[in-house]
Amino acid sequence: MRRIVHMSDLHFGRTRPELLDPLLTAVNDAAPHLVVISGDLTQRARHSQFQQARAFIDRIEAPSLIVPGNHDIPLYNPLLRWITPFARYRRWIGDQLEPEHNDPQMRVAGLNTVNPYSGQRGRIRPRAVTRVCQTFAETGPINILVAHHPLEQGPDARKKLMRGASGAIDRLAGCGADIVLSGHLHSWNAGPFVSRTNQRRMLQLHVGTGLSTRLRDEPNDFAILTLKGDEAVIQRMTAEGETPQFRPATTHVFRRSPAGWAAIAPG
Repeated sequence: MRRIVHMSDLHFGRTRPELLDPLLTAVNDAAPHLVVISGDLTQRARHSQFQQARAFIDRIEAPSLIVPGNHDIPLYNPLLRWITPFARYRRWIGDQLEPEHNDPQMRVAGLNTVNPYSGQRGRIRPRAVTRVCQTFAETGPINILVAHHPLEQGPDARKKLMRGASGAIDRLAGCGADIVLSGHLHSWNAGPFVSRTNQRRMLQLHVGTGLSTRLRDEPNDFAILTLKGDEAVIQRMTAEGETPQFRPATTHVFRRSPAGWAAIAPG
């Protein structure tokens, strides 16, 4: 069994400070084997915002795997954005933009989908997909990809789908990816991919924002993903309204078979 906490879009610099301690308490109380943060740790990639993010990460008791988001590179400093876009991220968060975590029960690969030449829209390059597929070639029971930008999104999404996402879905499904964790949209979604013939091969989970005031008609949230053999239990934790506590909201259970992932009733 493995348990992962998945957070995203913390946006230090535009947070609800009353949620900071409750979020840390809920994350640490979950006793995860790994904490994943899928980008946008800051609002404007300022040193002070990265310092706040670093202090938050240092209070997490479990190991963490973090990838950058489009807000984690400077927006209003074109020279820095184009020449050394990740300098501040590397200084405060970590030198690895595409970190990995491997243990006997799961293999987790981070993917940097930030495009420094675009304000918001991400990109996924073929060579990056090749690297991930090579990582998953030496597979454990579960292969998990972490990226800031989702590989698939609904027609009502306010943001453009990242470049290269369409082709990447097929390649990743074909090379052994089982679960994709992402953020960016500030909205919740859990279920198999639906845009391809091999749609059930991969399970997607993208969470909203754990701390930010930049809500999209949804509460602040994060996910607890528990992996038990061929079963994935996803619990959404939310802070509703003005309540400064994260509590269980919904539970989704999926089972993997040769035909792919299928939802089952919570047991």
